[in-house]
Order: sequence, then C-alpha cells, then structure tokens
Amino acid sequence: MNTVAAVLPMPPRRVLGAYLEEARSECLRYLRAPSFILPVTLFSTVFYLMFGVLLNHAGSDASRYLLASYTTFGVIGPGLFGFGASLAIERDGGLLTLKRALPMPPGAYLLGKMVMAMIVASLVVVLLLTLGLTLGGVSLTPLRVLAMLAAGAFGVLPFCALGMFVGTLIKGQGAPGLLNLVYLPMAFLSGLWLPLSMLPKFLQSLAPLWPSYHLNQLTLAAVGMGSGPLLVHVLALAGYAVVFLALATRRLRRLG
Repeated sequence: MNTVAAVLPMPPRRVLGAYLEEARSECLRYLRAPSFILPVTLFSTVFYLMFGVLLNHAGSDASRYLLASYTTFGVIGPGLFGFGASLAIERDGGLLTLKRALPMPPGAYLLGKMVMAMIVASLVVVLLLTLGLTLGGVSLTPLRVLAMLAAGAFGVLPFCALGMFVGTLIKGQGAPGLLNLVYLPMAFLSGLWLPLSMLPKFLQSLAPLWPSYHLNQLTLAAVGMGSGPLLVHVLALAGYAVVFLALATRRLRRLG
C-alpha cells in the first residue's frame, strides 16, 4: 500500500505547499546569513551614498542617473551570488543530491532560490529609493517608484539564470571569484559606473550584448531618463533568462 501511494501524484494542495515551504526555507536561510545578505544589500547602497548623494548636488541629474544605475548594479548581485555561488557550494556538499532525493516537486528548489533573489533584489531597490528620495533629492511619482520596484523584482531573473549556469561550471570555493569576474566587468561595460558616452566607441557598441545594459535601460526609464522602446529591453532580458536557464538545466542533467 505504501509503495502504491509513493508513486501516486501529489495532490495539488500538497504540491503548492511544498513549493511554498521550500521558498520560505530558502528565504529564511539567506536572510539569516549575514555573509550573504549584508554585501548584496549594502554594496550598491554605500556606493550610491558616496557618489550619488555626498559627491553630487541633491536633485541633480547625476543623482537620478546613479540611482538607476546603482539599482541595476544592486539587483544583479542577489541573482548571481544567490544562485551561482550557493548552487556550486551545495552541489559540492551534496545538498543538491539530497534535495533531489526528497519527495518534493523537482522545481521547488529552483523556485525557492528565485523567490529569495526577488525578495532581496526588492529590498535593495527599497533601500536605494529611500536614499534617493530623501538624501539624494530625487523626485519620483508613485508610478515611477512602482516601476523601479517591478524592474528590480523581475529584472533579477536573467541574472538568476546566469548565476545558475556559472554555478554548474565550477566548484564551490571558486564560484565567488568567477562570479566577480563576470559581475564587475559587466557592470562597467554596461554603463553602470560611468555613462556609456564616456567609454570608447568600440565599448559603447558592445554594451547591448550585456543583460545588465538592458536592465539599466529599464531603470533609467523608470526614473525618467530613458529613451526608445522598452519592449526591446524586456524581450532581451527574457531571452537571456531562457537561454541561460536552458544551458544550466542541461549542465545539471549531465552532472546527475
């Protein structure tokens, strides 16, 4: 009787409960880990406080531009490191194998990490908006504030997929170093630290190759500094998410 019950599909209520429980446990696990939550939330906010507030006049275009670009910079971190580094470490430690053996839906593990990344990315956006709207003198309508929050919550997903793919390529101890080699140059080449107009023409032409460039165009539009059709950037980010997720899934299947 137990054998028959084991092979029967789980009721929808139990499936939903398994997804929610895994998402809750992932969020609690990372929110209770200072070594993860503090760097990804404070890195971009400290940079914005220094360069967007203290070194710029309140309410200036520079403060507004840096609010958008450091939001993009801050949103990338939870996706890359929350997925990439943790996946590599958990794969090395055998936790991923254990998760696969548990009687839960196969997608619950990935969904839990995705929800965690979206929550942390939203927290980053809230912190930056608080600084920008108070100390930075940036003025945004409620609709633009909501647009920033939406860009952060959903814009992290392509970087979750990218982090997941990188996490399948390297062992746990080397994952943070490799991810930084992806994270920092990508941020610079996408115009997150300096406007693209200040970079050489050759590098400007390559900027659209980076997913961070497209997310930055959305955050710039959210603060009223964007131009051009936004659907192109949304589709580009969706394409990156699908491609990297497919590559990562294929790698995980090969790794067993």
